[in-house]
Amino acid sequence: MNQVAVSEGCGSVSRSAEVAAGSQQALGLDLGRGAVGAPLPIYLAFKEFWRNRGRFFLVGLVIALITILVLFIGGLAEGLGAGNIEYLDKLDAELVLFQENTDLSTSVSQMAWSKRKEIRRIDGVKDVGLVGFSRASIVLADGQEPLGVSLIGVEPGKPGEPPAFEGQGLKHKRSREAVIDRNVALRTGLQVGDTFEVKSIQGTDEEFYTLTVAGISDGRQHFLQPSIFVPFVTWDRIKPQAAVNTEKPEYILNMAAVQLEDPAKLAEMAPILEARVKKVEVADRQTAYEATPGYAEQQSTLNTIRLFTFLIGVLVLGGFFQIQTLQKVGQIGMLKAIGATTSTIALAFVLQIIYTTILGVGMGVVGTIGLSLGLPPTVPITFTVQSAAVTIASLLIIGPLGGLVSLFVLLRVEPLTALGLSS
Repeated sequence: MNQVAVSEGCGSVSRSAEVAAGSQQALGLDLGRGAVGAPLPIYLAFKEFWRNRGRFFLVGLVIALITILVLFIGGLAEGLGAGNIEYLDKLDAELVLFQENTDLSTSVSQMAWSKRKEIRRIDGVKDVGLVGFSRASIVLADGQEPLGVSLIGVEPGKPGEPPAFEGQGLKHKRSREAVIDRNVALRTGLQVGDTFEVKSIQGTDEEFYTLTVAGISDGRQHFLQPSIFVPFVTWDRIKPQAAVNTEKPEYILNMAAVQLEDPAKLAEMAPILEARVKKVEVADRQTAYEATPGYAEQQSTLNTIRLFTFLIGVLVLGGFFQIQTLQKVGQIGMLKAIGATTSTIALAFVLQIIYTTILGVGMGVVGTIGLSLGLPPTVPITFTVQSAAVTIASLLIIGPLGGLVSLFVLLRVEPLTALGLSS
C-alpha cells in the first residue's frame, strides 16, 4: 500500500511538472525573456494589457475623467485666485503701504496725497506711486449688459501703472484716456484708439464719461473683475461718490506702491517706512494679496476638493486592480509553477498599472485641452505650466499607489493552491 501511495504521489508530481513544462512551451517563454525577446515582465504586462484592451481602456477612461476634473479644479483655483489678486501680484513694486489698522484692505485703506512726498524722501526709496480702487461699468453697444470693471487710478509713469503691450501708457494726470487690461479687450472688442463710455454713480445720478484706449495691458484683474487704468485726477472725478465735491482740498487714494533702490533690502526697509511715515502699515506684494478678503478661504476650499479627487482616483484604481488580481489567481499560480519569480510577476503587474495610468492621464490631458479651447473668456479658469505639470505628475503617481494592496494579494499566491493540486 505504501509503495502504491508513493507511486501515485510521484505520478502526481510528475504530471504537474509535465503540465508546467508544457505550459512553458505553449507560452513560448523562458525564465528571463518573453516570446519576442523582450524582458519577461514587460512582455507579460503588455500581452495581458493588449488582450484585455477593452477592459483597460474603460479604466483608462475613468482615470481620464478624474484627470479632467483635477485639472479643471486646479485651473479654477488659479483663475479665481488670479481674478482676486492679479493686479497686486504683478505690481511693479517691492512694498505696498496701507493705512494702519485696515487689515491691508485696498477698499478700506485711505491715503492722502501728501503721503507720497513723505515716502519719497526716505533713503532707499527709488520711486512711489499712489493707487486708488473703485468700481464702474463700461457701456456696451447693441443693448448689451454693461461690463462691470475695476476702475483703478494710477500716476502716469509711476509704480502702479501697468505696462502697455499694445499702444502706449498714460501721458498726463488729467487726460481722458485709459489703459485697459487684456480681459476688457477680449470681452468688449476694444482696440487702441477706440473710445468708450464709462458709467458711474455721482450722488443719486448716473454719469457717463468718455475715455480713449491709450494702450492694452496683460491680465490685471482685481476682485474678480477686469480692470481699466486711468490717471488719478480722472479717476477721482469718475469714481462713484455720494456727492460731487468740486472743492476737494486733497486727493485721497487707497495705497502706495513703493520701488526700492535695492530690492534685496525689502525686509530692512519695511520697518523703516513704518517708523518714519505716520499711520501706515507696510507689506510685501505676497502678504498684500494674501490678505485680500476671501482669497485664503477660497484657495483652501478648492485645494481640499482637489485632494479628495486624488483620493477617489487611488480608490478607483485600487478597486479595479484588486478585482483583476482575484480573477487571475490561477494564471499567477501557473506562471509561478513554470518558474517565473515573484519579483517578475510583481514587476509585470506594476507595469500594467503604469500603462493604464499613462493611457488615462494622456486622454485626460487631451480632453482638458479640447474643452478649454471652447470656454468663453468669462469663465475664470487659468492653466499654468507649473500647476498642470505638478497635477499630471501626481496623477501618474497615484496609479501605482492604488495598486499596492492588490500587489500584496499577488505576492501571497501559492502555485499548487492556485492550480488546485494541493492536498
